[in-house]
Amino acid sequence: MADPLRTPMKTAAGLGSAKSGTDHFIAQRVSAVALAALVPWFIFSIVTAYRAGYADAAAWLAAPVNAIAMLLLVSAAFYHMRLGLQVVIEDYIGKHGTRAALLILNTFAAGVLWVASVFSILKVAFGG
Repeated sequence: MADPLRTPMKTAAGLGSAKSGTDHFIAQRVSAVALAALVPWFIFSIVTAYRAGYADAAAWLAAPVNAIAMLLLVSAAFYHMRLGLQVVIEDYIGKHGTRAALLILNTFAAGVLWVASVFSILKVAFGG
């Protein structure tokens, strides 16, 4: 006979703290706000650079303000991408080993893409 005073919390015991989700939620929202400010600037810049040509676009990126804004854009974008894919992986991948492997791959892929982007931006900005 089931104990009528037991709650469904008994079955959830041992599944981890519910307190860590807010950090992830806030980080994803903050990166989204940063992208909301930087993406329109980026689109305007790309349209302007496309009309000007490669040499002028490289000179534009060599300006410190533009290079810093571009670094902030790729940093926010890859961080936001990693957080979003982490949620998708955690929600839809059932096997623990597969989930762990995909989470590691997600982190490494975002890191490698970020490093490649930062290197490219710095190389163009410093005239390499």
